Amino acid sequence: MLVGYFQFNPIFGDIKRNLDRVTTRLTQVRCDLMVLPELFASGYQFISQEEVESLAESVPDGPTTTRLMELARDRGMHLVAGLAERHGQRYYNSAVLVSPSGLLGVYRKAHLFYEETVFFSPGETGFQVWDIGSAKVGVMICFDWFYPEAARTLALKGADIDPVS
Repeated sequence: MLVGYFQFNPIFGDIKRNLDRVTTRLTQVRCDLMVLPELFASGYQFISQEEVESLAESVPDGPTTTRLMELARDRGMHLVAGLAERHGQRYYNSAVLVSPSGLLGVYRKAHLFYEETVFFSPGETGFQVWDIGSAKVGVMICFDWFYPEAARTLALKGADIDPVS
């Protein structure tokens, strides 16, 4: 199994440009699983609730998840990618797992860090494991790694890989 991590400096607020950059780079890569950064599409440092509201997207029909599903299908890969998610009246620091056949799942960050608590709701998805064929994948986002219970839960559920977005 080939696993890749694509780290870059997203331009805050420019979702289209960030998606274009990722798409361009990943068309040159062959792997089974690619992990993108936390909040890669929007950028990270929010300073107002208005910014969160304007940049958050629904899953699976928002532009980021839609584009990632197309990329996964075209490249025959799985992707874990962080985004600001709008779900009803709440906003989450989330990660999606997409496959060549579409959305496999969404994880909402459980352990928010510092000012994230001002803008996002704590996730209620729990720590899930998805079977991608060659491995079972569990997802955490950034500060989640600090709590051993998160990784332990994923391990007990059978995760082979716990990428931290």
